[in-house]
Amino acid sequence: MIFIQIIENPASKINGEWRYQVSKDDLQQVRFWPIMIAIFFGSFVSILSMSTINIAIPILSDHFHADLSKIQWTITGFMLASGTIAPITGYLGERFSYKRLYALSLVGFTVFSLLCAIAWDASSLIAFRIIQGAFSGLIMPATMTIVYQVIPRDKQPIAISLWSLSAMMAPAIGPTLSGWLLQNWSWHWLFLLNVPVGLIAIFLVLKLIPFYRLSVPKRFDAIGLITVVLGSLSLLVAFSQGHAWGWGSGRVIGLFAGGILMLGLFIWRELRADSPLLNVRILANARYSLTLIIASIVTISLYSGTFLTPIFLQNIQHVTPLDTGLILLPASLAMALCMPLVGKLYSILGPRILLFAGISLIAIGTLTLSWLSVDVSRGYIVFWMIVRNVGIAFATMPASNAGMEQIPRTLSGHATSMSNWVRNVFGSFAIALFTSVLASQTATHSQDLAASGITDKAVIGMQSFTMSVNDVYLLATFIVLVALPLSLFVGKRPIEKESPAAIAAVIKPEAAK
Repeated sequence: MIFIQIIENPASKINGEWRYQVSKDDLQQVRFWPIMIAIFFGSFVSILSMSTINIAIPILSDHFHADLSKIQWTITGFMLASGTIAPITGYLGERFSYKRLYALSLVGFTVFSLLCAIAWDASSLIAFRIIQGAFSGLIMPATMTIVYQVIPRDKQPIAISLWSLSAMMAPAIGPTLSGWLLQNWSWHWLFLLNVPVGLIAIFLVLKLIPFYRLSVPKRFDAIGLITVVLGSLSLLVAFSQGHAWGWGSGRVIGLFAGGILMLGLFIWRELRADSPLLNVRILANARYSLTLIIASIVTISLYSGTFLTPIFLQNIQHVTPLDTGLILLPASLAMALCMPLVGKLYSILGPRILLFAGISLIAIGTLTLSWLSVDVSRGYIVFWMIVRNVGIAFATMPASNAGMEQIPRTLSGHATSMSNWVRNVFGSFAIALFTSVLASQTATHSQDLAASGITDKAVIGMQSFTMSVNDVYLLATFIVLVALPLSLFVGKRPIEKESPAAIAAVIKPEAAK
């Protein structure tokens, strides 16, 4: 296990905090590629588990003799747990150290992956998936925080590009991998696959990531935990079940009202707590808040492609799950190739140009996908998905990194917790919004086509569904265009050259113990 050794120098006490010296041998322990490899493996496997199960829902329903509405909770429960746990990552990371939090999260994720594979009925599978989702929800903010606390600032753009690549590649190749496993093996391997990768990731974390703590919270904010969990859970359940229960139903309205009230109490509590569970004052940083808004908008648009394109290919063009994944693979590879390039360009061009170019490409790609027809060529879909994914590659990293540049290392854990929490909420909102619009527009277009004299129900069904997919893509285009003018306000900031000694410069005596 690697430790950052802290040598106290009493003469360097500044503003009530001790400064420290680190030997040259210790500085060599802060190595870029070993740390990024450990981060990449864990991030990749946790996100992969979110996407591989999507196309297995009908198979799981048949295997366990359960309704689709019940089996769907293997996805919904996972997402709810991931989103609910995200706000407390900052506290847990400071309390136990982010290295330990990351390692323990991977252990829990791996164990419950194995339990999912041996689940004996639908209820046990759902329960294991929910707990697996909670561990997964800790991994992404923990890894992002390690990047901002351990990696020198001049290398953070390329580090975040690689971090984003792990998060983007997993859902991109997930359908292809899932289709192959289901076609050649069984659904059990969707979970068993996580076990060896998880074990490798745990070993790499323990071996390659240094142990450190920048601060230790004085006390646990139980009231903050209760209010944020209840508030997050209420909103996420309302978003995920709104279409099924009815957006105007008492349950959904009550969940929205209760969620907003709980989050209001949570913010009020955190502004007054001496040791907040989540330091919401970071939102006072205008640059951070602006980029968080941009990142949330990009997240909503991102979900439109990952949600709509597979549905269109399988429901309208009757493409197999494996072939669907293969059709989406070129766009995923294009995004993977662009991510490291964006990290290099960030230091040269700054976030404004990259964000503007990326959001423009997302808008163009999304708009052209709103012109689909029943017999549209697969080449058309592949090309414009590539354009769209290249735009996502250009926008994702700058949106994440530009706001974090002004956040002190000691608050970076709270900032990444806030960022991942907000993105989870908006991701759930995006799926709920697009599902609702798709269903309502399909019904509307079906009535219009029937009124126009078309009598073939199969034709009406295919045409109305395709038109509804186009409507949702058009809506996603308008949403992403909102971020275009906002990107112009994210200017370039000089990236400070920073030696690894600065990483240990603010560690307090009690934090090093």
